[in-house]
Amino acid sequence: MNRWNPGTSIFAGMSTEQLQTALANAQQAYIDLSSGTKGVDFSYSQAGGSKHVRYTETDLPKIVALIKELQAQLGIVHAPRRAMRFVIR
Repeated sequence: MNRWNPGTSIFAGMSTEQLQTALANAQQAYIDLSSGTKGVDFSYSQAGGSKHVRYTETDLPKIVALIKELQAQLGIVHAPRRAMRFVIR
């Protein structure tokens, strides 16, 4: 079983303040998109530079995954949840 390791995650090296800001931005993006009224621009900086992404309503699962990874990095949740897979036998 893979354990969440904050030292090797994509967010390693970001300060707690940067992570909290990114989490708040991602959560607001989710709220804005789930209301169906607009697309959302999301930006954050980390040691290697900055990243800018534009999300649309169809990207909600991606935003949820981002939120869960940020929460795991901050220790809010134990680990991001993996996608459920169904097996038909």
